[in-house]
Parts: sequence; structure tokens; C-alpha cells
Amino acid sequence: MDVGPRLLATATVLLAVLLAGCTERATPPSTAAPVPSAGTTGPASTAPASPSAAADASAPASTSASASVPVAASPSPRPVAGGAVTTAPSAVPATRLTMSVDTRGGRILLVRGGPAQEFTLTLRNGNTRSYGHLLLTFQMEAFGPSPGDRPGPDPSVLLEHRDPATGRWSPAELRIANDFRPYHLHEGGSPLDRDAVRTERYRLRATATGPTGSSPLEVRLLDTDAPEGAGEARERPARLALPHTTRRAS
Repeated sequence: MDVGPRLLATATVLLAVLLAGCTERATPPSTAAPVPSAGTTGPASTAPASPSAAADASAPASTSASASVPVAASPSPRPVAGGAVTTAPSAVPATRLTMSVDTRGGRILLVRGGPAQEFTLTLRNGNTRSYGHLLLTFQMEAFGPSPGDRPGPDPSVLLEHRDPATGRWSPAELRIANDFRPYHLHEGGSPLDRDAVRTERYRLRATATGPTGSSPLEVRLLDTDAPEGAGEARERPARLALPHTTRRAS
């Protein structure tokens, strides 16, 4: 048996294996990080690549209104039946009954025996209450006679009211006195609803034999449905004084 050649072949193989192992240990491992391919979903490295990247990582999140700041929603209208939309009604201030007068020059200027002068009264009710019976009353204190006057038996001034339906003028009550007639003695009147407006036309003229002088025309609007003793504000919701002067014809 020839042993020499076999030992030589075995030694040659062992030597080759030893040399290969030494070469593998001498080669240092690669430190390059693997480059992920497109579509890789593995976790990213937690170590920042540079100091600036570390600073960016510690910066707070954005506070833009679209992302982080909550925006309060404005109140939306309330839907009602039929698909309509309504909003809550705003508070309406309370208004009350008023009376105003309009005439030429803002006063009554009469000539004894001359033409009459018209004036208009406007009643504007508020939204507080409606009225069943409102009565307009007129009073003038006695005046004159001035020196040279020769008053006759006729009234010194005459008041007339125009009927809005027919356009006719008819006598209206005018009290000439210096005393006061209690409210509860008056009766009648016309209704006036909430927020309603009513206009009344009157005219005043001086008689040919009446006195001359000045006395305001007192106009009072009375609520004849007010109970006795209810108080002046309830019994007389509106009043005004219209200046008046009567003179002799020149």
C-alpha cells in the first residue's frame, strides 16, 4: 500500500483550509448601513443623522388653526317644518302710545270772524297694549275780553271734526272753563290696536263777536275703560297743549 501520496494530499487540503480561515478572520466587517429599497416598511433609525436633525426632532409641533387649534363652530339656524330655516328672535323694546299734532306754523292763529284753521292729531299706539275706548277731549280756559271787545252770546271759538268716511265737518265738543272735569265722568271713544296709527282732522275758528286774546288748546286722550282711581297715567295715556291766539280783524 502506497501511503505517502495520500498523506501528502491530506496535508495539502488541511493547509488550504487553514489559510482560508485566516483570510476570513483578517477581513473587517462592513459598517455601511443597508439601503432600504423602495416600499420598505421597516422601522427607521432612532439616531439623528446630524445635530441640526436632533434640534428639529425636539422642536414643538405646529399650532396652525387648521391642524392643532380648535375652531368653535358658529350657531346654525334651526330648521322648522317645511324645510324653512329660522333664527331666534331678538328682543324688541317696549313702546307706548303717543300723540302728536301738526298745523300751520305749529300754533293756532285766528282772526275774529275769519276763516278756520285746521290741525291734525296722530295717534300712534305702541306694542305694549291695545285699547278698547280712547276718547279725544278738548278744553280751553276763558280768555278776554280785551279792551274794545264787545263779546256777544255766541261761543268765542268753535271746534269741528272731519268725518274720514264722508269728508263732512261737524261740531265737536270744546269745553271752555278754568276747572277740571274728572276722568271717570267721560264715556265713549274708539278702539286702537297694538302698533296701530290713527289720524284725526279738526279745525278751529273764532266767532265774530268773541273776545280776543290767547289761551292754549288742551288736548287729552282718555282711556274710558280705566277704572276710577287707576291713576292719571292709566286714565290719560297722552296729552298736549296747542298754542292759540285770537285777534281782531285789521
